[in-house]
Amino acid sequence: MKRYTQNQLEELANILKKDGVISVPTDTVYGICARINSIKAYNKLMNIKNRPSNKSFPVMCANEEQIKSLAIVNEKAEKLIHAFMPGPITLVLNKKPETFKSINNAGLRVTSEIAIRIAPTKVLEELIYKVGSPIFMTSANKSGECICKDLDEIEKICPTLDAMLEGNVSFGQESTIIDCTSEKIKIQRLGVIQEEQILKILKE
Repeated sequence: MKRYTQNQLEELANILKKDGVISVPTDTVYGICARINSIKAYNKLMNIKNRPSNKSFPVMCANEEQIKSLAIVNEKAEKLIHAFMPGPITLVLNKKPETFKSINNAGLRVTSEIAIRIAPTKVLEELIYKVGSPIFMTSANKSGECICKDLDEIEKICPTLDAMLEGNVSFGQESTIIDCTSEKIKIQRLGVIQEEQILKILKE
């Protein structure tokens, strides 16, 4: 499987534009990604992950503007975006009505929610800009199994990937997931960012 350097983002973006699926290093763990506005790319990502059809994929955006193009950002979510993004945090937000037409991220299940984050590195930010749309971003592993720790392991577990981006991860731990779809936030998964940090920002 071909491995690309950070100087070859144009080639990787072209693979994604052609409905390919690639692995990339993020700040938290190694991820695999595909463009959001292609059912073919979505289905390929589903097959590589062996993911249940009723489970959505998180979406990675280049900036806050892209988030707001897909999701409804309330006051609490905006505070968390400004405090922690880009960084190891994922927000669960309500989709905008028009998002249902442009993104297939729930398989057989229709959901009004979308899990979303901002690209934590300049390399991923640039890749998203080159693709021309946000991307699905999920951890590099089979659904329900341990997360791959390096490129060799990813290649062994996910042999049908179209390409791999070389690089290292910073934390080696998953992002914190916060549900902002209702008045009271819910922490769905604690990761790098801790509960006390979140509560402090929301009280300000």
